[in-house]
Amino acid sequence: MGDVYGGAFATIGRCWKQLFGMALAVYGGAAALFAGVVALAYAAVSDHVDVLVHASAYEDPPWEDIRPLIVAFVCAWLIGVAVMVLAQALLSAACPAVLQDAVIGRRVTFGAVWRRAWGRLPAVLGAVLLGNLAVCAVPLILWGTGIGLLMTGAATQNGATAAWALLPLLLLFAAVPLSIWLWVKFLFAPTAAVMERQGPVAALRRSSQLVRGDWWRIFGISLLAWIMAAAAAYIIQLPFSFATMLPGSVVDADASPAQAVAAMAVGLITFVIGSLIGQIAAAIFPQLVNSLLYVDQRIRKENLAPALAQAAAQHAPAG
Repeated sequence: MGDVYGGAFATIGRCWKQLFGMALAVYGGAAALFAGVVALAYAAVSDHVDVLVHASAYEDPPWEDIRPLIVAFVCAWLIGVAVMVLAQALLSAACPAVLQDAVIGRRVTFGAVWRRAWGRLPAVLGAVLLGNLAVCAVPLILWGTGIGLLMTGAATQNGATAAWALLPLLLLFAAVPLSIWLWVKFLFAPTAAVMERQGPVAALRRSSQLVRGDWWRIFGISLLAWIMAAAAAYIIQLPFSFATMLPGSVVDADASPAQAVAAMAVGLITFVIGSLIGQIAAAIFPQLVNSLLYVDQRIRKENLAPALAQAAAQHAPAG
């Protein structure tokens, strides 16, 4: 564990420009795209927003003005989720792309990392979506089964007992260990998709093959990495959270609407910056740990060390 974490920190120290540059480009682009979507959504429903803002507190707003707002919100939310999934997949491809060069001492450049990550994005995205689908499908199926049994029991007994009512929750909890087991089995799929240029399904199979026999060790190291990253992200976001409250605290009750809007805008911008920095810190370290665990498993199971040593010797500086 110490070697894996030490390697992750060493990679961040050597390639921090490439890693944080990729993260800023990915999340910054995603934030800009989402802001554009929100602006377009607001422009499309601005007339309805004005009607609701100027409506009296004693009259119900017409459904003709509420419905477009709901549609615009749902569309913007769905696009935002899709954008963040793409951004996370691109960063999941970037970390093993950086490590692929760093592990053999080859010079890592931002352009090379970007091209490699972008080229493998479809495979990584497919592996991530299929893996998450498998992890989430089990509890959803069992929970749906419990709901179906609950409704059947209620129909046949003219009312569900406490045991019937608890059945969906019990089945949901029973599925959690299986979901965690699947999550660890597919942990190396993004790395395999980048380093071995595997397709989505082949990357999932490859990950399952490498995890087999070492599940508990990989689970413990990965879980601790995620906890450390989450704690670091919280510590980073804490001062930004306090700074977010400052603009609102200096606006008194007699402030004009423009001053209140300006204070809200400053607070929102501060919150977004803090969230972005925290998200970058929380995303990079676990991905590097997973990629190093992938390399470690290949060294243990496939004797990859001689090939890595030979590649490192070829890229070592002369003299």
